[in-house]
This record gives sequence, C-alpha cells and structure tokens, in this order.
Amino acid sequence: MPGNLKKLEETIHIQFRDKSLIENVFVHRSYLNEHKRFHLPSNEKLEFLGDSVLSLITSVYLFKNYPDFQEGDYTEIKSSIVKTESLAIAARTLRLGDYIYLSKGEEQGMGRVNSNILADCFEALIGCIFIDQSFEAAYDFVVRYLFKSNNLDGVIEAKSYLSAKSNLQEYIQRKFKVLPSYRVLDQKGPEHDRIFRIGVFLKSKKMGEGVASSKKLAEEKAAQVAFENRKSL
Repeated sequence: MPGNLKKLEETIHIQFRDKSLIENVFVHRSYLNEHKRFHLPSNEKLEFLGDSVLSLITSVYLFKNYPDFQEGDYTEIKSSIVKTESLAIAARTLRLGDYIYLSKGEEQGMGRVNSNILADCFEALIGCIFIDQSFEAAYDFVVRYLFKSNNLDGVIEAKSYLSAKSNLQEYIQRKFKVLPSYRVLDQKGPEHDRIFRIGVFLKSKKMGEGVASSKKLAEEKAAQVAFENRKSL
C-alpha cells in the first residue's frame, strides 16, 4: 500500500483540507482494474486539470521574470520545462512514487519509477493544490519543486531550452550570416509508415543527417549532428 500522505504534507508544507482529494492524486487507472469497488476514481481528471494549471503558471512565471523575451522564446522554454522527464525529476525529488496505488502488474513492471506515471502524478498534484488551496499555492509549489529542481533559470541563461534546429540556426547565422537548409535525401516505406532521411546543409556542404518517421524529427536529428560537429565547419 502507498505511504502515509502526512509525510508528503510535511515535505511540501501544505495541509490539505480534502484528504480524499490528495489521495485521489495517486490512484493510477491500473489499480482500479483490480479494485473495482475502490472509493476513488483514477487521477486522470486531476492530471488534466493540473496540466492546464501548469501551463498557466509557466506562462505567468516567464512573463513576470523574463519580460524582454519574445513569444517564440516563451514557447520553447515552456516546452522544455513541462516535458515528461522534467516533471518526473520533480516527482522523484518528492518521492511521489511511494504513494501511488498501482496494479500488481504495474508494481512488478517498476511502475513506481516510470517517468510517465510519475509525471502524471505530479500534474495531478498541481491540480489538487489548485482546487484545495489556491492558484497562488499551486504557483509557489511549481516554482519551488519544478522550476528550481530543474534549474529553469540556469537553463534559460545557458539557452539549453532551444531545440537543436534553433541552436544550429543561431550559430550558423552568427558565424556565416546565412541560414542552414534541409533536404529530403531519401524516403522509404508505405504512406502510413514512412521513414525519412534528411540532410542539413550550409550552402552546398552537408553538415549532418537524420533518420526518423517524420520530417520534423529527422530534421531535428540532423541539426543535432551538425551542431555537435559545428567546430569542423
């Protein structure tokens, strides 16, 4: 059975008014398949709410703390911080895996350390704090346990939130005053299962290649190769 939620309350310095709501944060849908009469539903609706609240919190934080950035910067930073692995890192810091209700199969399959399950729990916890406490409490929680545990300000300062394509474009523009170009070198497979091989070029010189099931991902992989080898350009 999951751990004592009082310990979590002490860790995050929040006393929840609705104890069933905080318990609901940790009910994975797999548990209900084996416990059909369990008194709570899965955490999926809280996760849905938490995802929306997190999006707003991130937008407000960036707007307040980085007023000189452009909308495109906000979008890239937001994508880097609300991704599954970032949320899972924060969840592991809080040991959320200790509290999750899981099926025997998920338990045996290392569900307590599964990044997707942990990320979903973290979002559900945000939704719970928003409902039980306030938006301000949810905001403070996210800043403390997501932004700081993932060193968001350091990520922004180092510009490591940028995609490989963005990093490569910025580097090429600064050094050569031109833009890199992408070309499809090959594509194989049926329409519903196509594989693309794409090259990225500096004028006529090929800097890297990427292979993936979509042009966008193949371009990103090609840009990553080129950016890693940028000193040889």
